[in-house]
Amino acid sequence: MHPLTTLDLGILAHVDAGKTSLTERLLYAAGVLDEIGSVDDGSTRTDSLALERQRGITIKAAVVSFAVAGATVNLIDTPGHPDFIAEVERVLGVLDGAVLVVSAVEGVQPQTRVLMRTLRRLRIPTLIFVNKIDRRGADPARTLRDIEQRLARDVVPMTATLRPGTRAADAVPYTAADPDFRARLAEVLAEHDDDLLAAYVTDESALPYSTLRAHLAAQTRQALAHPVFTGSAVTGAGVDTLLAGVRELLPATARPAGEPLSATVFKIERGPAGEKIAYARIAAGTVRVRDRLPVHRDGEPAGEGRVTAIGVFEDGTDVRREEAGAGRIARLWGLTGVRIGDVLGQAPDKPAAGQHFAPPTLETVVTAADPTRRGALHAALTQLAEQDPLIGLRRDELRQEIAVSLYGEVQKEVIQATLAADFGVAADFRKTTTLHIERPLGTGAALEIKEKAPNPFLATVGLRVEPAPVGSGVEFRRAVELGAMPYAFFAAVEETVRQALGQGLHGWQVTDCTVTMTHSGYNPRQSHAHAVFDKSMSSTAGDFRGLTPLVLMAALRRAGTAVYEPMHRFRLDLPADAVSAVLPALAGLRAVPRTQRALVSTYVVEGDVPAARVHDLELRLPTLTRGEGVLESAFDHYERVTGPVPERPRTDHNPLDRKEYLLRVQRLRN
Repeated sequence: MHPLTTLDLGILAHVDAGKTSLTERLLYAAGVLDEIGSVDDGSTRTDSLALERQRGITIKAAVVSFAVAGATVNLIDTPGHPDFIAEVERVLGVLDGAVLVVSAVEGVQPQTRVLMRTLRRLRIPTLIFVNKIDRRGADPARTLRDIEQRLARDVVPMTATLRPGTRAADAVPYTAADPDFRARLAEVLAEHDDDLLAAYVTDESALPYSTLRAHLAAQTRQALAHPVFTGSAVTGAGVDTLLAGVRELLPATARPAGEPLSATVFKIERGPAGEKIAYARIAAGTVRVRDRLPVHRDGEPAGEGRVTAIGVFEDGTDVRREEAGAGRIARLWGLTGVRIGDVLGQAPDKPAAGQHFAPPTLETVVTAADPTRRGALHAALTQLAEQDPLIGLRRDELRQEIAVSLYGEVQKEVIQATLAADFGVAADFRKTTTLHIERPLGTGAALEIKEKAPNPFLATVGLRVEPAPVGSGVEFRRAVELGAMPYAFFAAVEETVRQALGQGLHGWQVTDCTVTMTHSGYNPRQSHAHAVFDKSMSSTAGDFRGLTPLVLMAALRRAGTAVYEPMHRFRLDLPADAVSAVLPALAGLRAVPRTQRALVSTYVVEGDVPAARVHDLELRLPTLTRGEGVLESAFDHYERVTGPVPERPRTDHNPLDRKEYLLRVQRLRN
């Protein structure tokens, strides 16, 4: 099998910037489509869900493939609405490059900044496409200044826009004959290349244009420079130039098929019969029907699965094949236990990078409108969480309720509609609440020894809890020899520690801490004369699972915890005469302005606001600013709660109440 040259290209944007329309136009320009679909009509190739067509927004990432100049481009259309950022999250790990779409009318928007920051941090080569130059109010020059000020300084305008704001708007590529373009190109590139800088300072005109283009391609592929194209996805203006830029400037790679298989699962969906379908990007090797594939999760073995069918993306469609080689994005059937983020085939040298975007900061309780459908509701939500791991489910057995983590109200509406349409379950959603976290204040330790009161379990567990750096999550360590007892018992302790930290002293998830196992002990397997296993004399993994939450919560109590609330960084653009009305309103919402400055025609206020009050600010802003205020906000950090500490009802057996906990656990064990 010959090596396949591929480019995995993501199309990203703030909602309504024209991302899906651009995808349609690129497919048309590449000869894949004979007719361009419309987002408004619900006829686009990549928005295939009924909900996407009804709402006119992308909810799920979609893949389509086409050939350009001998290379196969796997184009991935991603959601633009911030409520569906989890879909973008999963795609980033498989991208070779990206096109970030910005509207020439609205300019840089909140989600645009979040996406660009992430693309730059991950060093994903990115082209910027200024769309909608044909729309009334389009101002490409203002948008370019906005991009330079708020997205990246190292941008290179690649096209001149003619007649912006009219249906006759067009984008014309700059050429070597344009001295201003050459100067801008040399200036940006010299920032990252000392030799080029020396040549530029000595004699700018002596730099050959071919050298500048070669350096532009090299720096774009290193995510050091960001070429900016203009055009219109609706009329097609500038799209051929963008496509030429994709060919020239982004890194298509020849991927050999003879290597061991390595593929990453980045999306999971269910087929018409409920069967699981895994989307995998094949980085190396080949996968074939009937192959039995090892599965690795977080760098560790996680079983295996047998491939029963394969679909690959070719020329704008999904076709069945007996095999899929390196460079393909394949749909795989039969891998029933696989999850998003799993690596198929050869074990990775190191685990994949962690989460790129902020976690959900909202939560809502979901109940079945018909109480007899509780089981069906739980099964449906479990499937949805499988497709979107950031939908964290918390099941409260006592109250027979399920809580779901969310990014926003639109996501809640989509989940409700999906439950009704796809699973036939009518669900009620309570008012959305804010998700807080807990962090340890100090160090605390606890120890319970087997066969010593008041420990009823045949297990010895000692744990120490310590604060860890902000953002580090939870780290589990062992200060005892691994051979001191069976590995299954250590695994049971670690698994239970991570599960129990989902609810701290105040009911919130505990994070940014290190938990060290300081003591261990067990009773070896013992039998009676006829070799019948005696559970009453021998330690089991259940003993360690039962004891660990008691020890952990005792250690956590001694360490103490503080509760933190999610904070958004906000930017307000408003008329100068509205400042006197807006500032008191911000104070009433516990927002803290950090900077204030006057621009040419507006006044800008930036600062922090509790995530719980962002929606209130959005509702009040039109009245306070006569409809002229523009708010953008995004999660920034967690801040310690002052005043009364919010409590969340527990959904576990409550190891903070020893008597109640032991009664419940004993009932389960019997």
